Amino acid sequence: MTIGHAIFLFAAAVLGGAINAVAGGGSFVSFPALLFTGVTPVSANATNTLALWVGVTASGGAYRNRLTIARRVMFPLIAASTIGGLAGAFLLIRTPAQTFLKVLPWLLLGATLLFAFGKHFTKRISASISHDASNAAVAGAAAFELAVAVYGGYFGGGIGIMNLALLAALGMTDIHAMNALKVVLGGVINGVATITFVISGAIVWPQAAVMIFGAILGGYFAAHYAQKLPQTWIRSFVILVGSGMTMYFFIRAYL
Repeated sequence: MTIGHAIFLFAAAVLGGAINAVAGGGSFVSFPALLFTGVTPVSANATNTLALWVGVTASGGAYRNRLTIARRVMFPLIAASTIGGLAGAFLLIRTPAQTFLKVLPWLLLGATLLFAFGKHFTKRISASISHDASNAAVAGAAAFELAVAVYGGYFGGGIGIMNLALLAALGMTDIHAMNALKVVLGGVINGVATITFVISGAIVWPQAAVMIFGAILGGYFAAHYAQKLPQTWIRSFVILVGSGMTMYFFIRAYL
């Protein structure tokens, strides 16, 4: 790894960590950066997951006062995240990523549209992700989170947007509370995936060390200052990031 590559990866990790803390989708920046510097796809995926996981964990400190979700809701989501993250990581180690990259833009498109227009689909939903959420709502959320976690353990790009889409569709309206829960779920998914990647030897450690430092800086400071902005600004940024990721991966997969 050259000094130029190290500076480039550090900057990409700062930006990726900041995007993950605010909206999700930091892999849109950091994963291609690793590929550009010559890291192989599987190792780039594993290294990126490690770096951004640390950054997401750092951003969680800034959101700690926003996490007011009931335990009966949070625990099933965390369990689904753990199981799905492990399953996705094992899939990555054993299968090529190219096939999944064909599906990725469609998943991102659906998640972005769901987040943007979720309120129009939830007018008849009386229970939200709160203390009075029904058992059916919790079970449905856990099932969706399991699918997101499998995808997140396999590739990881856009799981924040997908989780925000899930929370929007199930009635949450406070973007900062949504971000707090998104950070927890993403941390679990990437955490169990990272352990799998470390054990399997898929991490490229020099690049990982540089990116971890950058992701911590970007993740914490973006999460802290994002809470001072109007919610409409943050929502618009989420939609912008999701649209950009969708177009990029459509072009990459089909053109």
